[in-house]
Amino acid sequence: MQIKLENKRRKTINVQVGNIFLGSDYPIRVQTMANTNTNDIDASVDQARRCIEAGTELLRFTTQGLREVESLKEIHAQVLTAVPLVADVHFNSEVAFAAAEVVEAVRINPGNFSKDFSKQEERFVHLLDICREHETAIRIGVNHGSLSERMMDKYGDTPEGMVESVMEFLRIAVDHDFNDIVISVKASNTRVMVETVRLLVKTMKHEHMAFPLHLGVTEAGEGEDGRIKSAVGIGALLADGTGDTIRVSLSEAPENEIPVAQDLVNYFADEDSIRYDGSVVAEVLDNIGGNAEVRYTSYEDNWELFCLQAAAECGRLLWDYKATELTLVNPNFSETKLNFLSKDILQAARVRIYKTEYISCPGCGRTMFDLEETIHKVKAATSHLTGLKIAIMGCIVNGPGEMADADYGYVGAGRDRISLYKGKECVLKNIPQEEAVEKLLELINNTK
Repeated sequence: MQIKLENKRRKTINVQVGNIFLGSDYPIRVQTMANTNTNDIDASVDQARRCIEAGTELLRFTTQGLREVESLKEIHAQVLTAVPLVADVHFNSEVAFAAAEVVEAVRINPGNFSKDFSKQEERFVHLLDICREHETAIRIGVNHGSLSERMMDKYGDTPEGMVESVMEFLRIAVDHDFNDIVISVKASNTRVMVETVRLLVKTMKHEHMAFPLHLGVTEAGEGEDGRIKSAVGIGALLADGTGDTIRVSLSEAPENEIPVAQDLVNYFADEDSIRYDGSVVAEVLDNIGGNAEVRYTSYEDNWELFCLQAAAECGRLLWDYKATELTLVNPNFSETKLNFLSKDILQAARVRIYKTEYISCPGCGRTMFDLEETIHKVKAATSHLTGLKIAIMGCIVNGPGEMADADYGYVGAGRDRISLYKGKECVLKNIPQEEAVEKLLELINNTK
């Protein structure tokens, strides 16, 4: 059965964020997040300029406290005419109130917006009032690993819980006639991420809402694996016609994320295109064992683009047709190379696990160690293992939650201090970073 790969963009309201608009009447926007210490203004401005030069259309900064708000005010003054800035706020609604007067958008997380649930609605309405006065947009961002205890008790760590966390806040906003809202629901598990976004779209439609969506796979990793994993999740939704702004979260310099995101956006840019039109063909077949098999044929001669496009198309087909086999056909590349890529896509889609999977965050101003160097050290020490999932997380904001299905976790606990996890249990706390990789390997070897 040949699959017609066309997508119709989901209709949304339009939301203004500084000098740009998000929504179905506008192009899909590309964004990233700085990984500098926000209080290091010179380094933050330098990185902002590199990201802007690379083509980012929005730029987010970690905003832990009021000191960071003041720093963000100075950063904003230096890059004001370039791109809108977004303050990323966790655990402190007072910081969100202050940041809303400084930048074009504030990202809040319902899971940690207010510790006192009885005051959550009151504090959110106050934020709405400030944002209305200052023409500031809000991003409501729920991550798989950061649901509130109340949501966990009722729904567990599920797509339903993530969607309800969003909907509680959206209903308040609608009741108060505030519409400048963009939503994200993210997970490091691509299957969970896609299922959650699809459920959110369905739920919003049922309640007559059409807010724009920000797409991304959290903790996607780095290198080719990180790009493939991001393309599998983001591509599946762009193929649905869902998504108004995207971020490819890589454990690399943030400016490296922009070209990858732009390639994905460009691939899905023409909503009326039929993407197999003679050069790209996707088919779903029944094999002898009765399981569906996806066969994807392309003549793209750029390997990086081919990887992104194959991952973006095949993840959706693997899930929607319950396929367990993937064959890639491209005369420009060797059969061996194509076979390895097909395995990587199957793993990124959580259909099969062939090798160690690394769940690593992109880093931000909260990270207190060299994330890229650490990832390379952990990989060098553990890449010979098979079938394991190892998480490398910069801090505890989403760390323990986002790595909930990982076998082992390496999580930043403070400046040059690391905590190690086995499953969801923290087994070694606050150990020196220079000992952490060796201790992680000992933990794995002792618990095989």
